Amino acid sequence: MNLDLTEEQKLIQDTARDFARSELAPGAAALDQGGDDSSFYANLKKLAELGFMGLNVKDEFGGTEAGVVAFSVTMTEIARACAATAVTVSVNNMVNEVIQALGSDEQKARYIARICSGEYQAGAFALTEPGAGSDPAAMTTTAVRDGDGWVLNGSKIFITSGSFAGVFVVWAVTDPVARKGKGISLFLVEAGTKGLIIGKKEKKMGQHGSPTNELLFQDCRIPADALMGQLNDGFRAAVAELAGGRIGIGSLALGIGLAAMDMATQYSLERSQFGKKISEFQAIQWKIADMYTALEASRLLLMNAAYKKEQGRSFAKEASMAKLFATEAANKACYEAMQIFGGYGYTSDFPIERYTRDARITTIYEGTSEIQRLIIAREILNEFS
Repeated sequence: MNLDLTEEQKLIQDTARDFARSELAPGAAALDQGGDDSSFYANLKKLAELGFMGLNVKDEFGGTEAGVVAFSVTMTEIARACAATAVTVSVNNMVNEVIQALGSDEQKARYIARICSGEYQAGAFALTEPGAGSDPAAMTTTAVRDGDGWVLNGSKIFITSGSFAGVFVVWAVTDPVARKGKGISLFLVEAGTKGLIIGKKEKKMGQHGSPTNELLFQDCRIPADALMGQLNDGFRAAVAELAGGRIGIGSLALGIGLAAMDMATQYSLERSQFGKKISEFQAIQWKIADMYTALEASRLLLMNAAYKKEQGRSFAKEASMAKLFATEAANKACYEAMQIFGGYGYTSDFPIERYTRDARITTIYEGTSEIQRLIIAREILNEFS
């Protein structure tokens, strides 16, 4: 079994790492504190030009065609510097993948290249609703056929990149009498469509640079060809694509955890107490040993899930395992890093407190840790039965 990256994957990883260090890291703190968004958008454009917005997308549609493993290592390197940028890149890749998997030839040609090239700064998923978070099948947004088009009504919340996305992948109920989860369809809605209202920007604990918005659909009319995939088969598509997104978020969390522990480990070699470096104390050494072990285990779980997806094999259980373990490990790593820093870690003089805030959401979005455990248990029980 060869666990090494290929030459192409290493090149992509190195490119992502170099860009993150030189372009993202210097402005990450200012972006978090509400600085000028222009640098954020400029960096998204540069990342698009480097090919990072369609890593698992075919070249014919404008993608890099580098695969899922390359996607995972890219997310980790970008998140080491700026989690807000990383989540945008992750969602862009997800949007492109779902259009590639389910879109018509015209839809693929119209939207994927625009996101990959940076013409659209972002694509966005509109799935979650006020009453349908972990239970998306309970959504109430509707799409009603009217003449030569559809009319959308309802609302969505917690939409990453909602304020600047060029196109939205929207789930809506198209058969209200079907049993739960069976009457849902998938649509592509362009920004600026009449009746699509970009609502408030959420005030969040972390990842401040990535806007998260409410969406409102008020008699929003879209053409008939906005339907993507099969009518009333959208929920199955959502479940399938979310599994891939969990690899992205797990990889993002790994990057945050590594950034926190790298900084804390370096600090332990410089900080002296009781007449010696704190790295000489067993209490600190054990934190370093435990956290790097957990983060390496996270990496291996993510690589396993990414490899299986890349090979076209079943990967839902593995993706949930990787997302669960990596995000929980990242949160623990940030807290231990803060403990190593002591009082300084609680101040904004060092980025540890930002890493800690940024990591917290990773156990919630793209499926909470509790939902991951339900999926894992269900898959295992199905194997036994």
